Amino acid sequence: MPLSFAPLSPLQYFASLVQSDDDFALFEAAVCLAQDEYPDLDVQSVLGDVDLLLARVKRRLAPDAGQVQKLRILNQFFFRDLDFGGNLNDFYDPDNSFIHAMLRTRRGIPISLAVLWMELAQGLGLSVRGVGFPGHFMVKVHLPMGQAVIDPLSGKSLSREQLAEQLEPFRRRSGLLDEFEVPLGLYLQAAPAREIIARMLRNLKEIFTTQMDWERLLAVQDRLVILLPDSWSEYRDRGLAHAELGHSEEALSDLERYLDHAEDLVDVEAITDRVDFLRRLKG
Repeated sequence: MPLSFAPLSPLQYFASLVQSDDDFALFEAAVCLAQDEYPDLDVQSVLGDVDLLLARVKRRLAPDAGQVQKLRILNQFFFRDLDFGGNLNDFYDPDNSFIHAMLRTRRGIPISLAVLWMELAQGLGLSVRGVGFPGHFMVKVHLPMGQAVIDPLSGKSLSREQLAEQLEPFRRRSGLLDEFEVPLGLYLQAAPAREIIARMLRNLKEIFTTQMDWERLLAVQDRLVILLPDSWSEYRDRGLAHAELGHSEEALSDLERYLDHAEDLVDVEAITDRVDFLRRLKG
């Protein structure tokens, strides 16, 4: 009798993609983030659609096209012909973070646009990496004449002066001016794939927290705990979402784990009070 295997749940599927840093499937993991909102999403079909886009742009390249020409043709195709760009009318729409929705609307936020753009760029043989720039995700491309930092909302290459100007509000808010000033280059480090997916999830987390949409927040937290199993604050935040939904057992498990493992807690008193309250509820 042939063996039969139960299909992976969306969370199990996600876990399989992000288990190893060496084999981290960045683009596929980014696509499958939408499965909580769109349970019937066919991830492989989305990957196939992107392969078709890659084939289209490859047909525009001469066999001996250099790195600069590849970059120019990709940007023409992505930003001008397909008209990908930022969703300035509804920046906090969760669909901006979902690759399959962005393929339909051609609108997203910097990090989702960057992830799609990088997938195509890598398919063309360009050396590209994501950059976790404060407040605005960027991409950088290694070219024969040096490194270019590109805004994924427009495809424009940014000078050091423009990057420093964008960084100024963050530095002011963080008190990183004058003697505490951090060199610009430190903000342009390549972001690991795991960090990129975490940033995408935390964008959704911020939206659902603001909306007090605990069910959708819980789904995001489940993924963050899988992605970052040693980030104890994610257990805390999942526990708080469980508590809001009346899931006392699950809330206690996560909040107690947070108290047991996290160091230098600034909220230990508040979380301890919440745990005591949940224990009393259980009777």
